[in-house]
Amino acid sequence: MGSAFVYAAARTPFGKFNGALAGVRPDDLAAAALRGVLARVPELDPAGIGDVVWGNANGAGEDNRNVGRMAVLLAGLPVTIPATTVNRLCGSSLDAAMMASRTIESGDADVVVAGGVESMTRAPWVLPKPSRAFPAGDVTAVSTTLGWRLVNPRMPKEWTVSLGEANEQLQEKFSISRERQDAFAARSHALADAAWSAGFYDDLAVPVEGTELARDEGVRPGSTPEVLAGLKPAFRPGGTITAGNASPLSDGASALVLGSETAARRLGAEPIARVAGRGAAALEPQAFGYAPVEAANQALRRAGIGWDDVGAVELNEAFAVQSLACVDAWGIDPEIVNVKGGAIAIGHPLGASGGRVLGTLAHVLRERRERWGVAAICIGVGQGLAVVLENVSAA
Repeated sequence: MGSAFVYAAARTPFGKFNGALAGVRPDDLAAAALRGVLARVPELDPAGIGDVVWGNANGAGEDNRNVGRMAVLLAGLPVTIPATTVNRLCGSSLDAAMMASRTIESGDADVVVAGGVESMTRAPWVLPKPSRAFPAGDVTAVSTTLGWRLVNPRMPKEWTVSLGEANEQLQEKFSISRERQDAFAARSHALADAAWSAGFYDDLAVPVEGTELARDEGVRPGSTPEVLAGLKPAFRPGGTITAGNASPLSDGASALVLGSETAARRLGAEPIARVAGRGAAALEPQAFGYAPVEAANQALRRAGIGWDDVGAVELNEAFAVQSLACVDAWGIDPEIVNVKGGAIAIGHPLGASGGRVLGTLAHVLRERRERWGVAAICIGVGQGLAVVLENVSAA
């Protein structure tokens, strides 16, 4: 089998819930990211794209079931380009990239575009159909923005707690203080602001037509541990998780071009990084925040390296507490984690975040001249994914 390489990455700036991207449909956001990443490989004939694999965690509204195919059509690509949509909740676009890499390694395609999108702002309410005709009572509209919905009553109650409560349980298990969480969150904002100001994200960001959003809307440069300490707990009286040390609801899209080694000629570009290892793991649904630990360990074993070899980690910051639990479990230097900021500052549009962390990792490895890096993400209902990248210029 051959190897799969990341050749290009792009994403929209991420918008706040009901913010600058609220007026943009998710299929249009996806098309913007798709056009943007293909602009990074202008010599590619779009007809040569073997497949498009797109992540999306909702699918209940304007995503229109298969938002990957919608993005291909709206981006103006040839109608002969196939596309599929993947739903592994928060890990959807990282899963899409993993699937794309396997397709390339198997020889089934030479070039595959992977990505993901979410408009949490525009996620619809849904109404369950009645079990019998003409019911006399009221019907409740259920939000599809985040978390459990229309839960099967056979599910154990401990599995279906809110995402916030699940992470308060993680905090109790590992005794991760509110102070550590707030310091981690403040660092995320400071590093994201510094990265934008230094121009790091200029090579990754693509504009969204009809908006003026030029950088991630949720980044707060003035955020400090002292400011964050004043926020009230969001999920439990006396709890440790607040709106300040958890990722916000967000809108956005991300995309990557992956290809074989020989695809470089068709793309007119050199690869940035090789996909060296992949991992998927699962735990009890309420322990989802800790699932990246084993996923990353799997990916490292499959890459044939250990944590001592890793120079950069991009870990999606769903919550500060679960991020810290993972970093502690891996026994790594926290200073190599999310050096350009993380989801607490940047935002977490569910279907787009995996593509963001993988694309950011590839560029961080190149900038810092590190050879090995890990991208990892926790996923609701107890799952985690991870990918190991090798910087080809440092190999």
